[in-house]
Amino acid sequence: MIRSTFINFRLPLSIRRYSKPTIMSLKAISAKDAASLDKDLMETGGWSLDQLMELAGLSVAQAVWKVHPPSAGKNILVVCGPGNNGGDGLVAARHLAHFGYTPSVYYPKQGKNELYQRLTTQLQNLSVPFIGDFQPALKTTDFLVDAIFGFSFGGPLRDPFPEIISQIESANVQVLSVDAPSSWDIQNGPPKEGPGANFMPHALISLSAPKPCVAFYRGRHFIGGRFLTKNITDKYGLDLPKYQGVEQVLEIGVDAEGRL
Repeated sequence: MIRSTFINFRLPLSIRRYSKPTIMSLKAISAKDAASLDKDLMETGGWSLDQLMELAGLSVAQAVWKVHPPSAGKNILVVCGPGNNGGDGLVAARHLAHFGYTPSVYYPKQGKNELYQRLTTQLQNLSVPFIGDFQPALKTTDFLVDAIFGFSFGGPLRDPFPEIISQIESANVQVLSVDAPSSWDIQNGPPKEGPGANFMPHALISLSAPKPCVAFYRGRHFIGGRFLTKNITDKYGLDLPKYQGVEQVLEIGVDAEGRL
């Protein structure tokens, strides 16, 4: 049984591109169904994890370009977790380097999958630095990509991530979170206390479809991951907006009260 939630989005005038676009109802997909969707894409859809991660990371990099163009500062700090969300961040860092930014990567708990090792090698071949001292890098970066935890996060936070998220939360830097703000419960939003309780990133990119926690989010919100087919969207009851031209992302705005 598909568990999904309708969320109303009001588009600002600057990004209205539909004939009847004032309010759009998008379904939020549960963490369980998001995992099932990825499994369907790979088992019956002919996709590989590499391909999905590549398109997800490209979407993240395009979202960065839209909220923080190079003219606003080229130093981008990408903070990666040990799973697929971190892999998306590694891909995004590579694309950001090609886009003309100066990315660096903080990867305190590296994933053991051979795919992550290859993504790391690709960045090293581009001379993208992997930093070991987080606090100085956080103080000097122009923008931060939070690619620590995605839809599979179930808590609780384990070292070293409570301190990392607390530092991001209190830093004076704009943040784009990938799929969900790290530390947030996918269903219920930010924790009531502790690291992440006051974490509200400047921008959020939902991959494939919004997750239920997006109802608690206040900020610029993007949809990314332009690869779903009709049979997949029908199966999971998704009704995603149409991407424009060659864009891999689409911004979904907030209403006058700042609510999604």
